[in-house]
Amino acid sequence: MDARSTARTPSKGASEGAERVSEAFDGQGRYATRAWVEGRLRASERIDDAVRLCGGWTSEMLRLDVSGPQGRRSLVLRSFTKAFYVRHAEGLLTREADVQRLLEDTDVPAARLVAVDATAEYCDHPSLLMTLLPGTVRLTDEGADRRADLLARRLRSIHQLRVGEADRPRVYQAWTGPERVNIPPDTGRPELWRRAVDVIRREPPDHTARFLHRDFHPGNVLFDGDGEDLRISGVVDWVETSWGPADLDVAHCSTALALLHGVPAGMRFADRYVAAGGVLGRDRAAHLYWRLLDALAYAPDAEKVAVPWRELGRADLTPALLTGRLEDYLRALLDHYA
Repeated sequence: MDARSTARTPSKGASEGAERVSEAFDGQGRYATRAWVEGRLRASERIDDAVRLCGGWTSEMLRLDVSGPQGRRSLVLRSFTKAFYVRHAEGLLTREADVQRLLEDTDVPAARLVAVDATAEYCDHPSLLMTLLPGTVRLTDEGADRRADLLARRLRSIHQLRVGEADRPRVYQAWTGPERVNIPPDTGRPELWRRAVDVIRREPPDHTARFLHRDFHPGNVLFDGDGEDLRISGVVDWVETSWGPADLDVAHCSTALALLHGVPAGMRFADRYVAAGGVLGRDRAAHLYWRLLDALAYAPDAEKVAVPWRELGRADLTPALLTGRLEDYLRALLDHYA
């Protein structure tokens, strides 16, 4: 996840804010990162507060409240600290920085790039500094249908972006394969899993390639307002941006909705996307391939997304519940498209 406004601790007074700045940087031995950030601020600006943001998995996020002669503003610092992501940080953060620049002149509400140190040349860890987007992540079942309609419209607008060949991101990468699927060891439906895995034992279907977010789901979208005034105020986490079939982005959001809100929510999202003006492949077998290629990457228990979702208030999303929903979703996809 990326530039969001959900914090672990509320902002308090100036002295306490200063203490948290020291804790976030100096207390963690990140003197170089702090110096790098301060060197990218406007003249006479200072960091008043540093608050950890929750809901992420791949990186550590800090909201930095900054003040200076031009007033107050907030930035977000994204740092890769886990060994696996540090190894891949150069590609991930460079891609995100490039995409943020690309989106500046579009209607997609993405954070603006301030600075990036993708190889930790100056920072203690590979880091990217960006503007803070308004709004919050909303994962409750209440209002999920309304949000899903907005998600479909926004995803369609992302896929319709015109990107020159020189600016195209990398070709998409599959996040699982037939030999890499982790089937739940205690599943009561092994045949279901075998059928699903068999579907992706083929070459990827022919498709029209488009600009993909590649990790578009409710946890990477910020909302503002309520009721008729509800709107998407930000789309975050562009490190996986790719060039590939719209079906794959739709599949990823569909799986997330099935896990969050139940199988029917996941099954309906493709129809919402088409109703919003999106275009999917007409071959049902191909569409099933993309849907299962994504869903099987969550096996066996979707714990990778469940941890940040639980941090954001969905304590009900236990591994057992998510495994059951994932199996039911596989069954629904096979029944509908096979």
